[in-house]
Amino acid sequence: MIVVHEDYVVDEQGRRKAVVVPLEEWEQILDALEELDDIRGYDEAKSDPSDAIPFEQAVMEIREGKAE
Repeated sequence: MIVVHEDYVVDEQGRRKAVVVPLEEWEQILDALEELDDIRGYDEAKSDPSDAIPFEQAVMEIREGKAE
């Protein structure tokens, strides 16, 4: 779990407008978001009922611009 030590930027009325986090923590957040995006992509691909094709054929189609 990522522990975040955030600081807030506030306006004249004291309302929060932005967040500042240490760079190392921000990089951890970005890594976690990337991993989550990969997991969602995997889940979406697994739920697609399309037929599987051989890896070599997929690479060839990608190189030829035929991939959907």
